[in-house]
Formats: sequence, structure tokens, C-alpha cells
Amino acid sequence: MFHFDVKPSRIHGRGLFARTALPARRKLGELAGKIVSLRAARRTARSSRSIKIVEFGDGWALDATTDSNCFQYINHSCKPNTFLRLYRHRVEFYALRRIAAGEELTCDYGETQHDGTLPCGCGNERCREWL
Repeated sequence: MFHFDVKPSRIHGRGLFARTALPARRKLGELAGKIVSLRAARRTARSSRSIKIVEFGDGWALDATTDSNCFQYINHSCKPNTFLRLYRHRVEFYALRRIAAGEELTCDYGETQHDGTLPCGCGNERCREWL
């Protein structure tokens, strides 16, 4: 079991930070939320400033807007230190590399509901600039 802190992020709002060093290629945890229809998820996304929805591609999505956990605070980065795995309507986070104590956990969101209209704040030299 790994331990995390939610605190202010230089990327966006609040972020998730490792309380201790995390080993590479290990499962860190799962995003909690409600399984909803894709239609309901997109309706929520249209009315939300901060979208916390993961689509599974089969007509269903995980809505982490309410009833979620600390993994909802993983911010996007164009050079992430975690990746997410979709497995049987679960969203699992894994470390891509060793993550130092105090380091913010980040994930490449890929395609988003923002359709390239939200500026990226990751600050990496290879930043795509838009989500």
C-alpha cells in the first residue's frame, strides 16, 4: 500500500504527490467513481469545469466527479511518470519509472473532452501545449 498527499500543484489546481518513493512498474491504485452511460458522462462533462471522466469505449464511462478518491488529482503531463490501464471498467494507475518522495504523479490524458481547447500547464520541453 502506497501513501499519497493531495496538495497545490504547479500544473493545475491540486495534484497528487508521493509521500514516499514509489517503485517503477508497480500498480499504485485505482480511480474510484461511478460507472455511468457514455451519454450521462458527456452530459456531466459539458457542465463541469474540471472533467474527471474516463471513457471505456463500450458505451460506458467512469465518472470520478463525485464519490472518488485521491487518484482524481493526478494531473496531465506530456512527459508523465504514471500510466493508466483500463481493465473491466476499472481505471488503474501504474508507475512508469521510480517516483521520488514528494514528486507529483502525472499521466498523459491522451484525447480529452476538451478537444484541443484547454492549454496544457505541464511545463515540459516537449509539451503539446493543448489538451
